[in-house]
Amino acid sequence: MKCRSFCMVMYVWLIAMSCTKKYQTADPAGSGPASGGAQPACSSQIIDVESMQVFPATNPWHADISASEVDPNSTQILSKYAQTGLHPDFGSGLYQGSTIGFPFIVVCANQARIPVVFRSNAYDGNYGDESDPGPYPIPLNAPIEQSGDAHVLAIDKDNMKLYELYNANVNGTHWEASSGAVFDLTSNAYRPDGWTSADAAGLPVFAGLIRYDEVANGAINHAVRFTLQKPYVLPAHILPARHDVNSTGQANASLPFGARLRLKAGFDISSYPSKIQVILKAFKKYGLILADIGSNMYISGSVDERWDNDELSRLSNVKASDFEVIKLN
Repeated sequence: MKCRSFCMVMYVWLIAMSCTKKYQTADPAGSGPASGGAQPACSSQIIDVESMQVFPATNPWHADISASEVDPNSTQILSKYAQTGLHPDFGSGLYQGSTIGFPFIVVCANQARIPVVFRSNAYDGNYGDESDPGPYPIPLNAPIEQSGDAHVLAIDKDNMKLYELYNANVNGTHWEASSGAVFDLTSNAYRPDGWTSADAAGLPVFAGLIRYDEVANGAINHAVRFTLQKPYVLPAHILPARHDVNSTGQANASLPFGARLRLKAGFDISSYPSKIQVILKAFKKYGLILADIGSNMYISGSVDERWDNDELSRLSNVKASDFEVIKLN
């Protein structure tokens, strides 16, 4: 079974860079309709996502786990990084020249579709046999996450489809990527078992992002994506994940992809700023879903200049020991 390869050099780099992300805009010279730019008749903007239902209410991402049973090995599983605080892998401004978080774009039904060539490169392999074929309606000037993962995320607001690429770049008039996935936002259908996506676990990246507008509106109604270092991840997955990682994680001491953590009900959030309270309430109700390999307890969100980084830094006071593992099936 295929899995992503992550070397120790990359871990050291990630830690040194605090695992922050930036995005670049691909060459805008090819931004006309024929080469992938948005059609002028269509009006789409990031705020359009807030009026969309991102997967049905019955989707696992929206499952209320506030009363779910705790795994009997919860304390043991979290013990190796129990004092590690949450790290918001998103924010405003730049960190060491990089913007922080995942960028995404919203497109319309008439967006030109661009070919996608799946390939390997110096960073990772070719997972085209576990990918949804192109072309994708992602314009060539779409923002690219410029860390090693180079994700590209696009939401077709008219057709309710999510398009995601991993390890992507523009080459002339087409996209190249290690893998790609298309998700129907009106469906609860899973990817084929054993298939990756733009996330190692075979999950949609966008569904697990903390977005500024939903926080500002007072509620996050979904689980949040998080990462762990490879030694703490089992070579296994549980729903909604569909893909394994090649790791040495031990049973009863590590988590499979798709595992969920829940902030303990008794954790006092009253001293936190109002927007941080919105995030912490979501952790108590919907929890975190393990989606990829990365630094321990890194939580994912979108790039947005409205984030208050000082407020977000308060999340580091929330430790892994303040969570509990939901029973693993």
